Amino acid sequence: MKILGIGTNYASHAAEMGSPIGGDPVVFLKPSSALLADGGIVRPPGPGHELHHEVELVVRIGKGGKRIPFEKALDCVDAYAVGLDLTLRDLQKEAKRLGRPWALAKGFDTSAPVSAFRVAAEVPDPQQVALTLKVNGQVRQSGSTADMIVPVAGLIAFLSQYMTLEPGDLVFTGTPAGVGPLKTGDVLEAEAAGVGKLRVTVGAAAG
Repeated sequence: MKILGIGTNYASHAAEMGSPIGGDPVVFLKPSSALLADGGIVRPPGPGHELHHEVELVVRIGKGGKRIPFEKALDCVDAYAVGLDLTLRDLQKEAKRLGRPWALAKGFDTSAPVSAFRVAAEVPDPQQVALTLKVNGQVRQSGSTADMIVPVAGLIAFLSQYMTLEPGDLVFTGTPAGVGPLKTGDVLEAEAAGVGKLRVTVGAAAG
């Protein structure tokens, strides 16, 4: 199973991060050990890191392939979920400054919490899903997949030009504006309307 992440796929988030808009999607990978299924406790890899939240629609591949045409891309999706692309922003900023990969910033254990999945047939339009994230009961992020720069079908078609997509692969499709820091004890409640809900708690740093 591959976990594929997409960066700056909402203009509002790109603007808040000072990132350019346009061009090919920004792609990164998370290892399978990043997955935290159905919520639970997030454990950063050590003290002193700047942990940030990013709420996203997650796509699960049911029928894989290579060089999948845009018009057939959604046929490859078997389910959707809401997820959190948790990021060590301090490491990501340093990686950007030095021109290095984001692997450590994005791929630490428990950095990819994902809700239970809802079958694709029960999600009428993945480009009309409201996304919300509350931290300790306060709304931090609110947006819609309608505002994606590259839609779900476009992401699948693009990714499959470079790597074979396989059943069970997950695609985190990007986050709207409002990302911000987290601390130990914070409770996160994420929702993709009509798709799923997710609840996680930030625990102490991993020993």
